[in-house]
Amino acid sequence: MERFRVQIVDDYEPWRRFIRSAFRKRTELEIVGESSDGLQAIQQAQELRPDLILLDLGLPTIDGIETARRLRKLLPQCKILFLSQESSPEIVQEALSTGARGYVVKQSLNELMKAVTAALAA
Repeated sequence: MERFRVQIVDDYEPWRRFIRSAFRKRTELEIVGESSDGLQAIQQAQELRPDLILLDLGLPTIDGIETARRLRKLLPQCKILFLSQESSPEIVQEALSTGARGYVVKQSLNELMKAVTAALAA
């Protein structure tokens, strides 16, 4: 079975813990790193080379959209999936314009898992 390396980028530690817990049930997903701000996420991603980055919008130092733009230039093969509480169509569109594979509002674990599967299959 193919394994996918995942990096979680979110400044809210309880949310990162929730994702870690949920991903334990998915043996094909290996969490290789966690970051709490945009700059740290970029540095860590260059080191770890994850297959998928779960990226929050509201981050310290560099927001999620700018972080995604920089990551796309540095690691074009890496897939990005935004996770946010923000559901404004304008924000969603701007986030997706970075080349991200998807955007999930932080509400449903089921939707998150569907989006992760779709992002990795693309």
